[in-house]
Amino acid sequence: MEKKTLTVFTPTYNRAHTIGRTYESLCRQTSKDFCWLVVDDGSVDNTKELVGKWIKEDKIPIRYIYQQNQGMHGAHNTAYRNIDTELNTCIDSDDYMPDDAVEKIISFWKKYGSKKYAGIIGLDATSDGKLIGDPFPEELKATTLRGYYENLHGRGDKKMIYRTEVIKKYPPYPLFEDERYVGLAYLYNMIDVDYQLLVSNHVYVIVEYQDDGSSRSMWKQYWKNPKGFAFLRKFDMMQTKSWKRKIQNNIHYVSHSIRSKNRYFLVESPMKWLTLVCIIPGIILYCVNKNKVK
Repeated sequence: MEKKTLTVFTPTYNRAHTIGRTYESLCRQTSKDFCWLVVDDGSVDNTKELVGKWIKEDKIPIRYIYQQNQGMHGAHNTAYRNIDTELNTCIDSDDYMPDDAVEKIISFWKKYGSKKYAGIIGLDATSDGKLIGDPFPEELKATTLRGYYENLHGRGDKKMIYRTEVIKKYPPYPLFEDERYVGLAYLYNMIDVDYQLLVSNHVYVIVEYQDDGSSRSMWKQYWKNPKGFAFLRKFDMMQTKSWKRKIQNNIHYVSHSIRSKNRYFLVESPMKWLTLVCIIPGIILYCVNKNKVK
């Protein structure tokens, strides 16, 4: 089989009721220069049977991998280990792609892409055509993800398409025992240090936020995954140049450390003096978080 340019990968967990829409959108793509990788993160519904049926239909090339539940970041680790195409992008199992998304990704990359860039950053939209957040300024040709949000004050989720060669240079997301969440920004922000992303004002994904998705349940995520969040806060407090974000990260770090019963959080902090200053606000945030999840 001819090697494709793009891998669309979909981490999924008990989304048999939505992933069909993802599949149908991929079948409608005007370019067939892609393959679909489904990473089933421990589903107990009929996801496996559904994907097996689609593989037999042979409308698009599909690869299915099942693993014990590790969380979104663990599914990303598995995807990245198994991707060998030039480009890759994640489409969640409750989202789908416009019919010409693959064609636009590949044509844009062939026209403007090079080893200078990590990939492309494009737009998300809702099913009624409304953009998530803002479009990019017309004069902006390349940016880092952090630079877009912190320096340009960008808003809304965006869709990244990465070069697989770049992704594989960086360490995987850490896994913490009995936890299922580390923010995906950890890897993206590491890449930001070395590469920019080409800016595209095309819509590459149609997003539908689920009531039980991570975007709508962050207080529960904080409570269930304090070690993962503390790890991410330590990383971010050193990377960001925004003092507002440094303070926010330290407050959250204190809160997560209390939740995980880490008595050594001050010693382990990369910004000990600021963490010390943020202990009282961190205690308050911990109490708010505890009340929210009741």
